Amino acid sequence: MAISQKRRRLLKAALMGAALPTVVNTLSGCRGNTAAARCELLGCALSRDGSFAVVGADPSGQPVFRLPLPDRGHGVAAQRREVGTLGVAFARRPGDFMQVFDYQRGVTLSRVRAASDRYFYGHGAISDDGKWLYTTEGKRQTSEGVIGVYQLTAQGQVKKVREISGFGIGPHELALVDTNTLVVGVGGMHTDGRTVLNIDAMSPALVYIDIDSGKVVERAELANKKLSIRHLMVSDEGYVVTGQQYHGADNAPLVAIHRRGEPMKMLNASPEQWSRFNNYVASIATLNGWIVATSPRGNCYGIWSLNSGELLGLHPLIDASGASRDGDVINLSAGSGKMVTLNNAHHPDYKMTPVRWDNHWITLV
Repeated sequence: MAISQKRRRLLKAALMGAALPTVVNTLSGCRGNTAAARCELLGCALSRDGSFAVVGADPSGQPVFRLPLPDRGHGVAAQRREVGTLGVAFARRPGDFMQVFDYQRGVTLSRVRAASDRYFYGHGAISDDGKWLYTTEGKRQTSEGVIGVYQLTAQGQVKKVREISGFGIGPHELALVDTNTLVVGVGGMHTDGRTVLNIDAMSPALVYIDIDSGKVVERAELANKKLSIRHLMVSDEGYVVTGQQYHGADNAPLVAIHRRGEPMKMLNASPEQWSRFNNYVASIATLNGWIVATSPRGNCYGIWSLNSGELLGLHPLIDASGASRDGDVINLSAGSGKMVTLNNAHHPDYKMTPVRWDNHWITLV
């Protein structure tokens, strides 16, 4: 059994006996009445009975709505408020669904199943105009990477119009760099279910793709080919931070920075500090010259200086999961239900929520 699965079962056993508030499948939505809390955070979660959900929460992490998912979710994408109120929850790799919902009303609108020869890798992004959805997908027999390009209607209906391929195998998270460029963390892993079949022949890369032509316009690689590039975020300044999963025998640096036209640069920490992350980084957020990365497998999060690349702090957090910027703070979530808010001085403010958050969450903008 994977380490993360063991941890989640232990957390489930502990929390099943806790007196947690009951949250029904659909509450008042984000603005169901004038007293309703503002929906600001979206993430996938494990429910108390062992089922799965996508949850919308207020700024303090308290749930505003909870919508059932057919299986475990992973990442979430959302329209900007100025263009719409649609969100999409993606199944965890190798998943076969994505679920579209309205985060203002707290209702599910549609569910899309992957084609029989495809699966979802758990992440996607929505264009700034709200009309296009981009997803990472794989071909079942080969793990060849595919970017699904979908048309998204105001009513939450989704139609695939084309695919982009030819950039590598095992893509995971993707993001928009600008209106016509995607950046994709290509893990390089050929898998059967969740079993990696090609550890000694992995070819991970950070790939920039022109959406219109589907062509790779830039490709950056790490020297250690057993570092699978999994998660990423694009900062307001335009650089990309990536989080890796290591498939070697010891441990290795797990967070890197990339600026267009330059090689990737690893962030610094001692071997003992990197070992705390248990070879896996989940979510990343940046704010005012510092970078935060979480590790649910390592039960911790790290804070680095962007300018020096040095580790500023390494802190415990059981099942540390989502990381997202909200104005002048970074909010972290955890599978234990804990929420951590970090200000510019890196001072943590702790809250408890009744939600067992999964690996990722986002702040609505």
